[in-house]
Amino acid sequence: MSTEPLPPAADGTPRVSVMESTPAIRPTTNPYIVQLVEALRTRPGLEVHLFSFRRAILGRYDVFHVHWPEALLTATSGPRRWRRRVLTLAMLLRLRITRTPLVRTWHNLERPQGLGRVDGFLLDLADRWTTLRIALNPVSTFTDDKPSVVIPHGHYRDWYGRQRAEARVPGRVAYVGLIRRYKGVENLVTAFRALDRPGLTLRVSGRPSTDDLARSLEDLAGDDPRIGFDFSFLDDAAFVRELTSATLVVLPYHHMHNSGVALAALSVDRPALVPDTAFNRLLAEEVGPGWLYFFTGELTTAALEEALAAVEASPPSGRPNLDRRDWPAAGADHEAAFRRALALAGRVRGGTR
Repeated sequence: MSTEPLPPAADGTPRVSVMESTPAIRPTTNPYIVQLVEALRTRPGLEVHLFSFRRAILGRYDVFHVHWPEALLTATSGPRRWRRRVLTLAMLLRLRITRTPLVRTWHNLERPQGLGRVDGFLLDLADRWTTLRIALNPVSTFTDDKPSVVIPHGHYRDWYGRQRAEARVPGRVAYVGLIRRYKGVENLVTAFRALDRPGLTLRVSGRPSTDDLARSLEDLAGDDPRIGFDFSFLDDAAFVRELTSATLVVLPYHHMHNSGVALAALSVDRPALVPDTAFNRLLAEEVGPGWLYFFTGELTTAALEEALAAVEASPPSGRPNLDRRDWPAAGADHEAAFRRALALAGRVRGGTR
């Protein structure tokens, strides 16, 4: 393992080598990750590496940045999963022994369901050895006193601006994105079916987590001709098409801490109905009036009808204010976070000390 420091940036600032936890960028890679990597690579003080276990365990870098640590353990078979567990443990030990700071972006409040005991142990270890957390909003709370910073989730205007937008379809309600039980799409279908007003349609687009969930949604829709489904994986063009054709995007989640889909809807200038949470209230203040509407508890027909009527009576003007979510600023804030993590770990420059 090399211990030579990187050459400094043009202004003399010591450069920092960062390993991102995402592997090679693919067409299906989360656009948030793609845009973040691009923003980091524009920073003259950073050198960015994408993830492989070999490089993470044996390579030279100064900071390890992870987004969803459970993804390191995901595999298609039992033997492969055990291999990933062993490699993840080796990587964590390498970080600990070399005092390489672990920076984690906190996307979700809770871990996914179905993790084994060994997975839980490894994730607990990663949490315990995290040097610095990056929260995506100021309402995130943690159960310990580890240092943290807030870096807002970047917008998708440039990313989805490459795709062709559709004209709004009057009366179109849309759910777009991966379909999971906790996202409450069943409530949306039930609430919409009870709307007795001509000219309304509902589109539910995105891949369900299980075939049973897809069948239950179709059963709830019954023979209502106003409700349509597209259960395929949505590429960027299809994603933008479904969002921009909507009069109102509805995210009927049972709970919401952060939402890339809400930001995607705002990035293509479409209003959304979302759960009434502290995060969403702050987002509504940030983007301006008329872009976000709220429901409390489970989505109801009354809440859906009220939001739809409000949007139709007074469509928002201009564009939502997303100035705080520009990617150049996010890149600079991440660089500052990485340098702070190095200082917290007792490392003072871009090489291994």
